Amino acid sequence: MTKPSEKYFCLILAGGTGSRLWPASRENFPKQFMDFEGTGRTLIQQTYDRFTRFIRPENIYVSTHHSYTAILQEQLPQLPREQILEEPVRRGTLAPVTWATTVILRRCPEACIVLSPSDQVIYGDDLFDNDLLYALRAMEDHNGVITMGVHPTRPEIAYGYVQMGESIEEEQRIHRVKTFTEKPDQHFAQLFMDSGEFLWNTGLFVFGAHYMLHNIIKHVPEYQDVYPSLATYAVLPNLSMEHAVLEHTGHSYVQKCRFGWADLGSWQGIATDALYTPRTNTPQPPTDIKTDGRGNVTVHSEALFDNASGNIVRLPSGHMAAISGLDNFVVTEEKGVLMICPKDDAAAMRRLQTLAHLEG
Repeated sequence: MTKPSEKYFCLILAGGTGSRLWPASRENFPKQFMDFEGTGRTLIQQTYDRFTRFIRPENIYVSTHHSYTAILQEQLPQLPREQILEEPVRRGTLAPVTWATTVILRRCPEACIVLSPSDQVIYGDDLFDNDLLYALRAMEDHNGVITMGVHPTRPEIAYGYVQMGESIEEEQRIHRVKTFTEKPDQHFAQLFMDSGEFLWNTGLFVFGAHYMLHNIIKHVPEYQDVYPSLATYAVLPNLSMEHAVLEHTGHSYVQKCRFGWADLGSWQGIATDALYTPRTNTPQPPTDIKTDGRGNVTVHSEALFDNASGNIVRLPSGHMAAISGLDNFVVTEEKGVLMICPKDDAAAMRRLQTLAHLEG
């Protein structure tokens, strides 16, 4: 690979609590700092490693809640302190994006930035590198924001969708965005998939720094006089970049990507992704996730199943589950908390999490 461009930067968002994967993911130690699937590297380490293949290490920034700074420094000791943006409070994605974009523009007025979550599973390294570099080069020639999209493989209701419009270049990999739809119901998810016009929104974005900051100031009045910094962060509104900017800018694009992608958002989502058989030309990630013929999934764990189906199990190393007569449950233990709960009952999981916190 050629030497990375000095104009290419990356911002990794690593400040979330991962509450939907409780009790494995805790507020004081969320999923991005865990080796969740038994790869030998935590999710934030995998994300950082991924981008150092084509972005200079000195151009990679990580935004995280201030309470996670020590964990981040322990897991990424090579990341200089000045490349960590400590969020004093959580304010959605727009605040850290604006803060990082401002910092990066001071270093490089022509910067192109990749925005990435820290808790995804990506597979197909060469495909990923090619897709992201293609988008970065496109943003050197066009003003705008590119959403990295992947073809849906099932009518998933937990993901966001992007509708493709006309292509803007000869290879027809990048298209204008017609619509964004967040978490459609089952009927519309099936229609989206069948139409061939929609891609899953991976949460990966590529944009020119100057263009992004201009549009934030234009479309979000609260940012016209107050730029994010440690001193002003707490007064900023809690907004997502997608809703605040991408749905209003006139140069919003989506790229058809070829890498494999999965979102570690919930127990149900992990089980669904594990049971789906990807396209044969997409390399598999080196994860320790196993399935059987009855829809049971084990995540970096050992389990015996008898007359049981559709369960997902994740236990500490050295523990084994023996399950009989149980269908469609999550069985997971972390740091002294064992949760056994219906896999598709997110409300029950939230109630158990609240009760556990009250018990202290």
